[in-house]
Amino acid sequence: MTAIKDPITLEIIQNSLQATADEMFAAMRKTAMSSIIYEVLDMGTGVLDAKGQLASSGAGIPGFVGVLDKSVKVLAEKFSRPGDIEPGDVFITNDPYYGGVTHLNDLIVAMPVFVDGTLIAWTANIAHNSDIGGMAPGSMSADAREIFQEGLRLPAIKLISKGEPIKPLFEVIMVNSRMPDFIEGDLWAAIASVRIGAKRLAELAGKYGVETFQTAVENFITVGEQKSRAEIAKLPNGTFELTEEQDDGSFFNVKLTITEDEFIVDLRDNPEQGDGPFNASFDDALVSTQVAFKSLTDSALSANEGTFRPVKLLTREGTVFHAKEPAAVGFYYEVGIRVYDLICRCLAPHMDGRIPAGHFASIAGTFIGGIHPDTGRQYTIIEPQIGGWGAEKGYDGNSAIFSAVHGETFNCPAEISEARNGLIIDRMELNLEEGGEGQWTGGRGIKLDYRIRRDDSFLTIGYTRSKMKPWSLDGGNEGSNNYALVRRKDGSEERYAFISGLRVDKDDVIRIMTGAGGGYGDPKKRDPEKVRQDIKNGLISAERAAEVHGVS
Repeated sequence: MTAIKDPITLEIIQNSLQATADEMFAAMRKTAMSSIIYEVLDMGTGVLDAKGQLASSGAGIPGFVGVLDKSVKVLAEKFSRPGDIEPGDVFITNDPYYGGVTHLNDLIVAMPVFVDGTLIAWTANIAHNSDIGGMAPGSMSADAREIFQEGLRLPAIKLISKGEPIKPLFEVIMVNSRMPDFIEGDLWAAIASVRIGAKRLAELAGKYGVETFQTAVENFITVGEQKSRAEIAKLPNGTFELTEEQDDGSFFNVKLTITEDEFIVDLRDNPEQGDGPFNASFDDALVSTQVAFKSLTDSALSANEGTFRPVKLLTREGTVFHAKEPAAVGFYYEVGIRVYDLICRCLAPHMDGRIPAGHFASIAGTFIGGIHPDTGRQYTIIEPQIGGWGAEKGYDGNSAIFSAVHGETFNCPAEISEARNGLIIDRMELNLEEGGEGQWTGGRGIKLDYRIRRDDSFLTIGYTRSKMKPWSLDGGNEGSNNYALVRRKDGSEERYAFISGLRVDKDDVIRIMTGAGGGYGDPKKRDPEKVRQDIKNGLISAERAAEVHGVS
């Protein structure tokens, strides 16, 4: 069949790729067992070409969609001999040193798509799973010193062969989890997702022809590159550098070089990898770089392999942004998000108000678990938290939304947490702690109370920006910090930003406090009518308004 190359047909095919990713996302959401997947939507889906190049923007968390091409490229290279990849096969990986990118909780499932014996594409997804084994419930521990302590490692292997499950592998995965029925259910949801995606792509290629299908994908990747290079031309050219102190007293550095057609990020001058789980893989640092680049150019344009061809990342193996095996990586996301934040802060003074002040800049992953008081089964609640975003020139920051890189998710409804996870949500309201004031004010974080219903439960958290506050711009005030309070039933109170496996008992309350974003502009210049409205809405006290805004 002669390939059809008219632009309308090519556009129909490209839109169909995005529709396929959306349908994969819906299938996974509707069939998953864990609330972290079906309510929080801590997942991503995507379509890739035969080489593993991202072919569509995908669906779900931007940082997760950006993982998929890197994982599938590893699979394509590893299984490159004739007969290694066959119709009906499904592959799995989770190890950042073998195609997994993030940490062991995140299972990547991928399926090759064949039409008439020709490999034309891949479908893939990623989701955070509740427990993959390891030294601590939920597989997350601040005490981990090497990846072997963080759970079961799946180094880019075949899960299903020619349509038939490899049963011993399923048994190994389940027996290593404290929640085997949940991981089994979530895994089959992932398999159903890639299968429905593969079916849709095969139908699409069958309708228009394999050559036309491939032409459409190649064309869109080329267009993605062209659009990105055009967008780079709108950025300030030059070399920019920023060094920023972190909560632990270390310093992170970024050097940015922007030319007429390249966006180069240099992270080589950074601390050596740590002996705990606060390290990220090279690929994760690259994902965060790509998300920052996308938000600095035109975030409304579709994304694919070509979109990120102008981006170059320079790292040094053995550092926090390019961990070397067997470094622990459980809290990789608090390292990766620093890359995004460093890039934005570095460029903000040179972008004439186009970049807002710093946001709360933490995934604020919260892990609470134990034995469900009603069912007697192990439960683990896994919830990223929402917080405040920075103000920008002319606009106040948004309150109570998810952080960068981890966008496109939802907070878990109180009813789900109470029914599925055996605790009580006492409150969820805006956090009105001081911070983020300006001519335009930073958005507010939240105050969220979890009340424990059974003795011998546990808490694990890992928050950054717990000491160093979100940055402000043009004379605004810095935002406020992220942290948790454990309010014991005896009236005592403990404050944490990182804690692993802390015992909490019945009627103890875990209070989550996320920060306000940074302010923009001199607080004294804020419109007095806006200040009075803030007071009326309970966003600031009259005393604080008089102090920082000069409005009584």
